[in-house]
Amino acid sequence: MKILDYILDLVYPTRCVLCRRFLPPGRPSICPACQGRMPQTEEGFGRKGDFFSRCVSALYYEGDVREAIQRFKFQGAQAYAVPFGELVAQVIYERMEGEYDILSWVPLDAGRRRSRGYDQAELLARNAGRRLRREPVRVLKKRRGVRPQSNTGAPEKRRANIAGAYRVIDPAAVAGKRILLVDDIVTTGSTLSECAKTLLLAGAEDVRCATLATTR
Repeated sequence: MKILDYILDLVYPTRCVLCRRFLPPGRPSICPACQGRMPQTEEGFGRKGDFFSRCVSALYYEGDVREAIQRFKFQGAQAYAVPFGELVAQVIYERMEGEYDILSWVPLDAGRRRSRGYDQAELLARNAGRRLRREPVRVLKKRRGVRPQSNTGAPEKRRANIAGAYRVIDPAAVAGKRILLVDDIVTTGSTLSECAKTLLLAGAEDVRCATLATTR
């Protein structure tokens, strides 16, 4: 560890991203206790959607995981993207290695990204890509003015809300390709399905997804 990093760790101690306890300098961002009790999905876990062939997730969206993701998305905790991206990379490597050509993510619209200061799904994809030695490629753009899915309610309302929200940036780049989309959470799967439909209509061969967390 660099001397400056060591001093910064002493002045600004690292906290576990899940339980928020202080960690000794140089320790991973998730403490051993939380690593042992993280609600990890089962090895064979996978969800199918209307247009994506499979979605794998690292964790279940509950307890400390849920609170940590809320801090990551809405409270400026960008640094969480490093340990969270590693979890996404691990689940991709273990359950989808060799099953995709392009690594990408589900984008925020420009207005929400500007107000938040970052796109959490892009951060996850880029940090996962570093571990996987794959450079993520932006393939989708989201139009402005779409109501957040978390505030929409029932599954049918979510599907209606997100319909037509995305477009493919360069159809030639995705034609005949197997796309792997990264996102933070999957609940009903309506957002991932809409993204997958948009990519398939542009000529993609297959769309698969990987998320940090999923509801049970």
